[in-house]
Amino acid sequence: MNWWVEEVSDTVHWDTDGLSIIDPRQVDHLIELIDPLRDYGFDPAVMERAFIPFRIDKDMGKNRVRLVRVKDSILESDEKLFALPDILDDENSLYADFLDHITRLRVKMLNDLFDFEQKLTVDEVEDEIREEDNADFMEGKAVHLYNEVLNVLEYMPAGWESDEDEDTPRRKKAAEDEADEDFPEVEEDDEALKGDESLKWDEDEEEGDEEDEDGKPKAKGDGDDDEDEDSDDDGDDDADDEEDEDKDKAPRRKKGRR
Repeated sequence: MNWWVEEVSDTVHWDTDGLSIIDPRQVDHLIELIDPLRDYGFDPAVMERAFIPFRIDKDMGKNRVRLVRVKDSILESDEKLFALPDILDDENSLYADFLDHITRLRVKMLNDLFDFEQKLTVDEVEDEIREEDNADFMEGKAVHLYNEVLNVLEYMPAGWESDEDEDTPRRKKAAEDEADEDFPEVEEDDEALKGDESLKWDEDEEEGDEEDEDGKPKAKGDGDDDEDEDSDDDGDDDADDEEDEDKDKAPRRKKGRR
């Protein structure tokens, strides 16, 4: 679970829209990941300046707490502390200096531990991480600053993941994306579907049936009966004509005498 700042009492204006804070569990994890960088020149003072430490003052319920600022060291304190990244100035903040510092050290360590065909550069690592962050932003996902630091401390170029990195959130997300890309598309066989008798509709069997003027289907032979009736009617008319002709031919009776 990630924590977000809802409001601040500081006289300095903090934009709380999407302002994230790192909880004690996450702080411990980051310190663990930073430990290997000590051999490559990690400066603890850079991290101490980049984060403002807080402790819990009161549990407000419903996953809300009130925090108060303390002067303890994030790296050395035994107390469970929250860490608020100092991002009042996005580009020139102490937090931005911290990201630059650990990125350079991560690149230095990877180039020392792995035999890459070409040495990694800080620019290409920053570009790759920024591209992933921008993709999340375009999808409407809020970028938590803990994940931003994590992406630097867990960075490994593609194809060089170590066993320890396979279970990290960043590696899991990359594996899911690769699985989606490799999933084959199923193509329908139109010819096979046409020959499948089980896919025929009942209407196909009734194809060819005609309907009368009222929209009702005609019974078989209706068309033939109509023709017969027309023929019979013609025959009756002919018979009447013949009878009229016979009457005309018959001799007329003479008038009788009175």
